[in-house]
Amino acid sequence: MPSSLEILSEIPGLPKPRGPFSAGIISEGRLLHVSGQGPFSPRTGGFVRGSITEQTQLTLECVRRVIEHCGADISDVVSCRVYLQPLDKQTFAAMNAVYADFFGTHRPTRTTIGAQLLEIDVEIDCIVRIPQ
Repeated sequence: MPSSLEILSEIPGLPKPRGPFSAGIISEGRLLHVSGQGPFSPRTGGFVRGSITEQTQLTLECVRRVIEHCGADISDVVSCRVYLQPLDKQTFAAMNAVYADFFGTHRPTRTTIGAQLLEIDVEIDCIVRIPQ
């Protein structure tokens, strides 16, 4: 792996990745690529399959942990992908309300994708600019 990549294997407050991937990678020292995060609760030590609202809140807090661990904040997020199960008007509206509150006036690009997820209903990945 080129030395311009920093692999993030373990982040406090997140589960250790359960597959052949890292929690995130900082590329070229400026861009953080955050792996898909789900509704993990550090309090319970497991994933929560509650309402879409609750899952989205927990998922975005996991995303925040990775971002802040790398010295950035949510205003540095460039782009997000949201994977939602099932993707319908109700789940989209519930996710979108939490997402809008989380980012406030900051509006990173976003794609929302209907997906088949295992044991969760919301997963979010993102790309973040790391300030110098």
